[in-house]
Amino acid sequence: MVEAIFRCKWSLTVYQLLANGINRPGAMVRNVEGLTTKVLNDCLRKNIEFGIIERIAYSEVPPRVEYVLTTFGAKFIRVLDELETLQSEIDHDM
Repeated sequence: MVEAIFRCKWSLTVYQLLANGINRPGAMVRNVEGLTTKVLNDCLRKNIEFGIIERIAYSEVPPRVEYVLTTFGAKFIRVLDELETLQSEIDHDM
């Protein structure tokens, strides 16, 4: 799972967007230069399969879809944050 997530260069960006309250696909694409709808959808689909992100579809006209972190996703993000802290410590010591 971790290998598949890190092969997708946009996963970490998507997590940052969700953490900043940007949870609608259109807003995600508008906020990240170079991110296309197709690539975003592939990334979101992969993260849904792993149980990191949940898709919420509202029955409205026009249709509205939002993405949120699952409980597992929040734990996974904490692990990634710890890895980032560790990397910073390693970089500082070198």
